Amino acid sequence: MSASDARGLALSTGSDLAAEHYRYGVDLLLAAWPGAAEALDQAVAADPGFALAHAARGRLHAVRSELAQARACLAMATELVLLNGTARERSHVEILALLAHGEPGEALRQILSHLDDWPADALILSLPLGAFGLFAFSGMADHDQARVDLCNRHSRSYGAQDWWFLSARGWAEAENGDVVLGRAMLQRAFALRPENANAVHGWAHALYEAGAPAEADALLTHWLPIYDRRGLLHGHLAWHMALLALEAGDADRALDIYASQIAPAASAGLPINVVSDGASLLWRLDADGAEHTSAAWADLAGYAARAFPKPGHPFVDLHMALIEASVGDAVALGRRADANLAMVEAGVSVAGPVVPALCRAVLDFAEGQGAACARRLEPVLGDVARIGGSGAQRQLVEDTYLIALMRSAQSERARELLDRRLHRRPSARDERWRQALYAPPGRPASAVEP
Repeated sequence: MSASDARGLALSTGSDLAAEHYRYGVDLLLAAWPGAAEALDQAVAADPGFALAHAARGRLHAVRSELAQARACLAMATELVLLNGTARERSHVEILALLAHGEPGEALRQILSHLDDWPADALILSLPLGAFGLFAFSGMADHDQARVDLCNRHSRSYGAQDWWFLSARGWAEAENGDVVLGRAMLQRAFALRPENANAVHGWAHALYEAGAPAEADALLTHWLPIYDRRGLLHGHLAWHMALLALEAGDADRALDIYASQIAPAASAGLPINVVSDGASLLWRLDADGAEHTSAAWADLAGYAARAFPKPGHPFVDLHMALIEASVGDAVALGRRADANLAMVEAGVSVAGPVVPALCRAVLDFAEGQGAACARRLEPVLGDVARIGGSGAQRQLVEDTYLIALMRSAQSERARELLDRRLHRRPSARDERWRQALYAPPGRPASAVEP
């Protein structure tokens, strides 16, 4: 058995062609680039007994929330790997099967053990990483640090020219506060492989954390047109562009980007991205006083109800709450808050009481009860990381708290928060809000509209 993957791990296939298609397909999967499905299908066609090709195809189905297909592929992989797979391949397949069957906690435990033995197994290392990885959605408050620690632990198994590892570690470092190091890694990853949506995504986040919106806008404006609209991150990268438009005070551009690239009918992204990107952008637009968003909210509400019919995912539930509040469905939002509270009381909520508090606060905000919203949010602001996602995504909660303070005449507290934010990173949007709070005498702070 001489075939190996892109990082030198042995593959149980006698077909060089199957191994070649597998390496190519996994690289496309790790780059969030279109074509992975076709390449992995070709690997299976070249060697129907190649377990890891079936497993990787199953992983791609799982990423796309196509769970029946994912489980079928992984069931086949499980049978085949027991016949002719190595110990590493058996562990690899078992981990992917656990995820496809909704057992993230056990999968994470086995991943960490697996990586101690086979740290160069990049597809397995990718699973805990990222804004939607297993660390982020585990309920841990320190998942930013956990990602950095994991990358550091296994960095010796990846060369200085490994574009995927540089992408993953760079994003982790930038998200955890080392923006200079993270940005350098991401730029190096991009130089090594420009057809890598994850590197561009991480670079955009690093520029956001550095307070460099003009550079971020230039990057995305130049690069996004070469990224096929079928790419999983296309809509999400467009969301970053829309946030940059809001930062510049251009709500019309942000709404145009939403309609053409982020809305359910325009995006080929994952349901979790379509719902979270759409809800958070429309919520920000409404908070900034944008008009003509009601039809977009109604359309997004229909899509979201089909994609996520039940509560239970903390990150999704926050964004479903934004949608329900914005379309005036207080009953549905109340049920969501109650369901999350019941999960907390039963000890089965990974994020704890932060989610029901966020749901109630969102409703207060939508109903114009700024003081009540601020009171609900203040005690849970330090726990919002437990819902997962990135810092840029979670800033929506702090923005809501800030605007609630401004709208309830709590100007001094709003100024203190803005000063802390501006000390952390430059922001034209925050500067506009801060200047509005220093309105001339006679203009009440409660009249301030961010």
